[in-house]
Amino acid sequence: MSRTREWIKFGTLIGVTLALAVAFVSLIDGPTRSLAQQPALQSAANRPPPVQASQPVIDLGNAFVSVAEVVRPAVVYIQSQQRVEARTPQQHPELPAPFDRFFIDPRQDAPQQPQRGSGSGFIISPDGYIMTNNHVVEGFDFLDVRLFDGRKFSAKVVGRDPDTDVAVIKIDARDLPSVSLGNSDSVRVGEWVLAIGNPLGQQFSFTVTAGIVSGRGRLIGSLQRSDWSISDFIQTDAAINRGNSGGPLVNIHGQVVGVNSAIASQTGFYEGYSFAIPINLARTVGDQLIASGKVTRAALGVRVAAASDTDAEYVGLAEVRGVVIHDFASDDSPAKKAGLEVGDVIIAVDGKEVDYVAQLQQIVGFKRPGERVKVTVMRPGGNREDVTVRLIEARAEAPVRVASAEEPRTPAGGSFQRKLGIAVEDVSSNAVAANLRLGDDQRGLVITEVDPNGPARDALAAVDARQRYVPIITHVNGERVRTPADLQRALAVVRSGEVVSLRLFETIAETTRSRVVRFRAGGEQ
Repeated sequence: MSRTREWIKFGTLIGVTLALAVAFVSLIDGPTRSLAQQPALQSAANRPPPVQASQPVIDLGNAFVSVAEVVRPAVVYIQSQQRVEARTPQQHPELPAPFDRFFIDPRQDAPQQPQRGSGSGFIISPDGYIMTNNHVVEGFDFLDVRLFDGRKFSAKVVGRDPDTDVAVIKIDARDLPSVSLGNSDSVRVGEWVLAIGNPLGQQFSFTVTAGIVSGRGRLIGSLQRSDWSISDFIQTDAAINRGNSGGPLVNIHGQVVGVNSAIASQTGFYEGYSFAIPINLARTVGDQLIASGKVTRAALGVRVAAASDTDAEYVGLAEVRGVVIHDFASDDSPAKKAGLEVGDVIIAVDGKEVDYVAQLQQIVGFKRPGERVKVTVMRPGGNREDVTVRLIEARAEAPVRVASAEEPRTPAGGSFQRKLGIAVEDVSSNAVAANLRLGDDQRGLVITEVDPNGPARDALAAVDARQRYVPIITHVNGERVRTPADLQRALAVVRSGEVVSLRLFETIAETTRSRVVRFRAGGEQ
């Protein structure tokens, strides 16, 4: 038995040795083989088959190619330049007349250089009308347009609208390729879009990038130039950089659904957040600019803001939507005369739902002054009412004045009113408010301090953050208050956790406004 085991061990050892020998010989022989003996790596017969993409992926790629081929010829590259002020002959009489405008005073530290810019645009009609951004052409004297086919033209500004950042320019040409305009109201979050333009100047002209629609109805406060500014952007992750401004945002059918306008960035370059003006808005503006060179807007004569969750609960809305009336433009406001009230939540105009401020601006703004509209509002207790308002022409606003930091702070006074978490003083007792020229409807209780842990801390956080800020409570839940006793009576029926509505008259520096704030009441006194 032991002899059998030894023979088995011996046989196993011989087998392992032979296997190692064969492997060693193959290693020695491998490198000596000629290239002729190697497999033909470049031979089509031996090449691995291409990856079989699914048909939907192939179709999508072909769609991108088709859209680029159709739209790019209608996209333009815009170069803008400011005029350099000419030197007059009287300043330098020794110079010959033909050269005086080019003279640079040697006493200057450096020659005066013209300001230049660049951007994008797209042809909206074969006879040379081009849509772009207002900020691409604003402040410039000369515009040069280069087409996709290499031709160059001088352009003139037909009209521009700073409040929507839309402009129309024109070149003297015929039979130009033009874009097809789509319907931005039908754009869905998640659908594919392409951005076409000239990022970072001429070197990357007529670039095409792809992405999806990331959001709709985006509000960008930093771009608000006046109370009439409409901020209602389509957000996309298609790469957009400086120079893309004014170019088209195109859907998968090759239709323009937006005008690329802005990016959200810490560096000034693309970081994933790009914004386009909806083409329905831009088209309405463009039509007016082509027809008359300006935009005429209609107005209700109200100041509004987006409704909050407490606004919705206060007026009995099942969902958070609509806009709140904070004030009227004047005593002659058509909305005020028609019966709309401060604190009303507008939810529709002429049957069209209103979810946010920009929707209301667009529905009303581009109707004709003098036209009548049906405004649907919600009021406390879930009361829904329709009010007919005759629109007026919107008037330009005075520029916003910047507050100075030199004014002393509004002094704090009294103890906190626990249901509201604020301290108040009578107007006549407050040193800052006493110097204001207040009408009777603006007199009430000055908020002097906000409890940082109280119920009003978010709604009235600006009281502690701003100087030269005087907020005065004039109404609580629609009830007029002028004294601390009035405030106590108005709050007596308010239970902890209920939504309370305050109407404020605010003075910030030399600017005044009315505002409605709503929040949940705190504990009992």
